[in-house]
Amino acid sequence: MVGERATEVARVTRELTAFKIDYRQRVGRLHEELDELEAAIAEAELGEISRRLDGNEGRTGAAPPPHDRSEAMPRYTSDAVRKLFRDVAKAIHPDLADDEDTRHRRHALMIEANRAYALGDEERLRWILESWERRPEAIEGNDTDATTSRLVRRIAQLQDQLALFTRELDAVKDSPMWALKTMVDEASANGKDLVRDMVARLKADIMIARNRLIAIQSTS
Repeated sequence: MVGERATEVARVTRELTAFKIDYRQRVGRLHEELDELEAAIAEAELGEISRRLDGNEGRTGAAPPPHDRSEAMPRYTSDAVRKLFRDVAKAIHPDLADDEDTRHRRHALMIEANRAYALGDEERLRWILESWERRPEAIEGNDTDATTSRLVRRIAQLQDQLALFTRELDAVKDSPMWALKTMVDEASANGKDLVRDMVARLKADIMIARNRLIAIQSTS
């Protein structure tokens, strides 16, 4: 079950990555071009309004207000979270694995740790570290009690792995880009190419925006 879920996570991640690359190349660059044109139109219109208000046709548009750095995204990390993340990375980094199964588990935990660190989730980072310290291999000895304890820990470990893969899969499938990919795939199954239609609409919007900008600039 864990192996199947890990394979599914890898497959879904590959598919989404490929879709993102294709979407960026075909659609994303056109969105950027249209945004630049609309920004230029807004600036040109602002300049025209300023000239009319001041009664001076030779005056250029007012510069946009400087960016308010106080509105920058807040930083979630703290010194405690950074230190804890370093401890987690030292303990579970995939490069320390002795075999492929352990590497895969370390990799899954590292993804979870990176996500927790980005959110400043100290509790989650601490859980990851403690979970790793509770791994079966940490128990030494060949007696019955040691063997039983390792088995209990192994079962809990598999349950944790399954939970991690499930959360990762849910996170991918809950993303807006996956929703878009699903729409594109469903349309493709019905003989439609949504991305091609998006490209056509964007190119038409870009042509309209260029003509509008030229018209505004010609009256300046």
